[in-house]
Amino acid sequence: MPFVNFKVPEAALSRAQKEEIIHRTTTMLVEYFSEAARPYTMVLIEEVKDGGYARADEVFVIPQEYRAKD
Repeated sequence: MPFVNFKVPEAALSRAQKEEIIHRTTTMLVEYFSEAARPYTMVLIEEVKDGGYARADEVFVIPQEYRAKD
């Protein structure tokens, strides 16, 4: 079973963007593994809360202007 796990900042993607990522990722995996993989493909998009991750020892909080607007 193909499994893909995306971790993104909370509120960075709209529902429509998440759906597009899921559909495009599934299509890509079907291209590699054949149509037989479609029913078994799992795509998980996890939203990491502000302050729940860091880069270069700096805790990250997504700026308001980058938050998705549904």
